[in-house]
Amino acid sequence: MKKKKVLLAFSGGLDTSYCAIYLSKEKGYEVHSAIVNTGGFDSQELTKIEEKAKSLGVTNHYTLEETETYYSEIVKYLVFGNVLRNNTYPLSVSSERVHQAIALVQKAKAINADAIAHGSTGAGNDQIRFDLLIQLLDPTMEIITPIRDQKLSREEEINYLIANGINSSWEKSKYSINKGLWGTSIGGDETLTSHLSLPNEAYTHQNIEQPPLELSIQFKEGELVGINDEPISPIKGIKLIDKIGKQYGIGRDTHVGDTIIGLKGRVGFEAPAALMIIKAHELLEKHTLTKWQIHWKEQLGNWYGMFLHEAKFLDPVMRNIEAFLESTQKNVSGKVHLKLHPNHFQLLGVSSDNDLMNNQFGTYGEMNKTWSAEDVKGFIKIESNALKIFHQTNTLS
Repeated sequence: MKKKKVLLAFSGGLDTSYCAIYLSKEKGYEVHSAIVNTGGFDSQELTKIEEKAKSLGVTNHYTLEETETYYSEIVKYLVFGNVLRNNTYPLSVSSERVHQAIALVQKAKAINADAIAHGSTGAGNDQIRFDLLIQLLDPTMEIITPIRDQKLSREEEINYLIANGINSSWEKSKYSINKGLWGTSIGGDETLTSHLSLPNEAYTHQNIEQPPLELSIQFKEGELVGINDEPISPIKGIKLIDKIGKQYGIGRDTHVGDTIIGLKGRVGFEAPAALMIIKAHELLEKHTLTKWQIHWKEQLGNWYGMFLHEAKFLDPVMRNIEAFLESTQKNVSGKVHLKLHPNHFQLLGVSSDNDLMNNQFGTYGEMNKTWSAEDVKGFIKIESNALKIFHQTNTLS
């Protein structure tokens, strides 16, 4: 009798290693594994993960390279929308999970898998992101979640693997780290409290540079196209800024927010590229967009980030918001100047042919060139008319 085929989302950690053995030994599946790279792994790390999967007896292991697609379909719009959840978190991991789920469904269909398995627990957001998107993209696909269903402890998983001849080193790292193109999330004992902050050793770079460093980021129609006057692709630019920023300890913070399942959650993160690019882009927009473009972008950018976080990426309104965000970027071109210091950065200013601080019309607080004093007096009189009517009417009554 032909075995059913399952595609396992595989990271090489304890949970997914348990799933690989359990699905094969206990459930009789032909197990295939896949890791979706959205910019967080280098070639050596991907090779080690593949070797780990094969040592667990999977039939095939696939590395799904999705960095370019992840950038063009998600990260680009996070920049256009200046998206920071709760004004803090650049959705580093949550946005990746959405795209990883989509890539897994596509691969599962390609290999004619009967099921998709993942190692999410029942206490987090990722289970919803994976399950919801899998159900939408292929309603016939079975979803298997051994860790969630069995409520397994770490010790139980380790003992099971040892009993099945998998004697690997399973020492628990003090911190849980997820790296990606748009940042690194960090969980530890401190993030389970409401008052403790992550120590320096929790982050990926400990030695902080001291001398200030000036940096310029160039944008063309909202996308990163250059650093320090050197042309560069958006993805390479993100990686370079990430590397530089980490050397200064920039982009470290703790996000507190509402999870999809209703709990308050806390997570540390290190996202120097995301924060510097978003803030630089936002400053350039202040110079190149109109008041009402900025107003509506703030509203829709916030909604876009919320829907992405809540696993609503495939809601058609997201395509509508993306179209709006993209349409606002026509004049968002120019260079933003920054200065990096230990643990923080400054936005110094912008250089842009589209800068609306155009002194041919006047200089704020100094000189007007296109209206007279009498024009201003009339403007103020009309502008105040509605308020005068309200206050005089209600005072008299």
